[in-house]
Amino acid sequence: MNKTELIDKIAEGSGLTKVDSKKALEATIAALRDALVAGDKVAIVGFGTFSVAERPAREGINPATMQKIQIAAKKQVKFKAGSELSDALN
Repeated sequence: MNKTELIDKIAEGSGLTKVDSKKALEATIAALRDALVAGDKVAIVGFGTFSVAERPAREGINPATMQKIQIAAKKQVKFKAGSELSDALN
């Protein structure tokens, strides 16, 4: 499912227009992004939890040249599915 299909599903399920559904989705994504950038966890009961994890710097190998390279530390978004979502999949 892509973003357009998701907007269609939101409009269908909520009775909103596609324009309003797009605005709601974009506002939700912006709120999630802003919270994660600030270092907060976002927990949606029944769906899951988004959080930020820090990956330390490490040494890797360039597969083309087999030379060792330094990989910089970075932050990564993690998602842990909630129990209701996990149950729905199984």
